[in-house]
Amino acid sequence: MSTRTITLRDTVPGRRRDVNKLPWGSPAVYFIALVIIALMLGPVLYIIIGGFRTNSEITVDPSGLPVSWNPQNYVDVLTSGLFWTEVLNSTMVALATTVGAVALGLMASYVIARYSFAGRGALYALFAAGLMFPITVAITPLYIVVRNLGLMNTLPGVILPQIAFALPTTIIILVPFLKAIPDEIQEAAYIDGCGRLSFFWRMVLPLAVPGVITVGILAFIGSWNGYLLPLFILNDEAQFTLPLGVQAFSSQYSVDTAKVLAFTSLSMLPALVFFSLFERRIVGGLTGAVKG
Repeated sequence: MSTRTITLRDTVPGRRRDVNKLPWGSPAVYFIALVIIALMLGPVLYIIIGGFRTNSEITVDPSGLPVSWNPQNYVDVLTSGLFWTEVLNSTMVALATTVGAVALGLMASYVIARYSFAGRGALYALFAAGLMFPITVAITPLYIVVRNLGLMNTLPGVILPQIAFALPTTIIILVPFLKAIPDEIQEAAYIDGCGRLSFFWRMVLPLAVPGVITVGILAFIGSWNGYLLPLFILNDEAQFTLPLGVQAFSSQYSVDTAKVLAFTSLSMLPALVFFSLFERRIVGGLTGAVKG
């Protein structure tokens, strides 16, 4: 196979090095990438395709393709009121969590990034330490607090803890964005008669839009996929979110594997579509945070 030689300047002045590079890249890199993609997409495709099969086909050939593509399983799920109730519950919880985490995180990040006060570093370190404590560690204290507040079996009992656990990530990402705003812009705004709140709404918020979108997407997806906290808080099936609905549906229709696969694929489809549409926003926001 023919190769071409690319001459690159070394970091040391006066030195050169020759690198032999294939015109279309290394085959090993492509192979590893394809293997990783197959490992990630394989289970998702199996679940989606399995929803178009019948139970007899799955029993005879679990890994095969449908003999005849039958959409009836998906139709049965989509026409059931329970599925749409759980979609509505998940949407309300995810939207409320996103709005709360972004609003509180943006205000806290603005103070930490733009003001000098005693304990600012300790406060930032406290939020950063929150990344080391997953919700599984605090599930028992959370359960006691939510029960004492009288929020058991309610959506606010899920929303409030999710906002609290989304704040560390939100603040860690937003603080570099807000620090990167030049002080000259703030001084010019003050000279023009712009107050602190006006500067926040007119200047800070528009300049921090990439970071706000990033943390909003992360908070939404994290809330949508949340399972452990709703499992402890919600007992009424009418209040179930989609992850809990998948578990309940799987238990109720354990002998109807094809319908369970259809319900599962429809449950994860919104998060997949949402993440795919805003993937570049997430990467761009995280890149900006690292640069800041």
